Amino acid sequence: MRISLATNFDDALPDLVRHFDVFELYGKLPADIIGGGRASFMLAPTSRRALKRHVVACRQAGLGFNYLLNASCLDNREYTRTGQRRIRRLLAWLDDIGVTALTVASPFLLRLIKAAYPGFEVRVGVFAAVNDTRRVRYWEELGADRITLDSIQCNREFALLREIRLAVNCRLELLASNSCLQSCPLERYHCNVLSHASQRGRPARRGVIDWCLLWCSHKKILDPVNYIRADWIRPEDVVHYEQLGYEEFKLTERNAPTDVLVLRARAYHQRRYDGNLLDLVQPYGFQSSGRKPPRRGPGWAARHFLQLGGVRWRALPRLYELARQRGLLGSAGGSPVYIDNRALDGFMQRFVTEGCRERDCDDCRYCHAWADKVVQIDEDWRAACLQLYRPAFEDMESGALWNVG
Repeated sequence: MRISLATNFDDALPDLVRHFDVFELYGKLPADIIGGGRASFMLAPTSRRALKRHVVACRQAGLGFNYLLNASCLDNREYTRTGQRRIRRLLAWLDDIGVTALTVASPFLLRLIKAAYPGFEVRVGVFAAVNDTRRVRYWEELGADRITLDSIQCNREFALLREIRLAVNCRLELLASNSCLQSCPLERYHCNVLSHASQRGRPARRGVIDWCLLWCSHKKILDPVNYIRADWIRPEDVVHYEQLGYEEFKLTERNAPTDVLVLRARAYHQRRYDGNLLDLVQPYGFQSSGRKPPRRGPGWAARHFLQLGGVRWRALPRLYELARQRGLLGSAGGSPVYIDNRALDGFMQRFVTEGCRERDCDDCRYCHAWADKVVQIDEDWRAACLQLYRPAFEDMESGALWNVG
């Protein structure tokens, strides 16, 4: 097993995880010309100097550093003189500080990097939605060194994974510790929202209300089967993917505390975790705190949200409370949602022989039966969250939040 692990830019992290099959850490500045897969306010306020220092810490621990340039939309800046100059300046600096790999979602950006800086290993990220043999061949022909498959469409489809692995020679990677809904209709839209929310010079970077994230969280709380009907790969189930030839796995989350990142790396290294599945796959909100970074709290988020234009301010506390409630689903004791990871032993076996693409979930109900057995929710917390979601969505969808109409 080879693990690509998210970093929160705690310089102690590389040494803490280097013995857990981790071969690199990945991350990026909160904002740059290209942007990436998280809004700026969700990330640690990392400077260029801090990033350079962290790359050195990775190298000293024997790890590589993978810088994310994985925005799904660059606003066509890559086709302008000014945009290309800024992109090339960023690439030159990343090369100078010792970054070993870059992750992209743009075919043109991949070609630009290969032409200007052929020394970089260029990865293709999940935002590129590589989910069949034709797409994986296409990216390999473009020059991709490694491709991370679309976890939402691929992780539970073993016949497809087998065909993809046989189709190409380049290295393939699977995103393991994610918790997006299978076949999520928000996938492409959400990628674009997040990409623009971390691009320097874009108004949306100053603050964005992530409707997609709120909607997904709402769906899980409303119907617990959605905690199970997701794209995660448990440490115990890695063996099924290795038998198909997959050896590289990507673990999130860039805004998680250091102890959580170490816990996740250790669990996958040991191929076993006795605890709450959400400790391994749950996203973290901006209020997360660790040994050192993320070095931000409510004040860091407020600095961004105060710049939102035309917002009806009395509605924002309700949205903040939703984010806070959602962030409680971390590794701390007393989590309002508990999924016994070891109680899911045997769950993945069904997918090894039968996929989901040709089945209607409501007719199959395999995941429903497992959810009934393993998902435990604090009903008072659940009721409080649902009560918060309803008016928040009404405000956003009617335009009342922005004083429209």
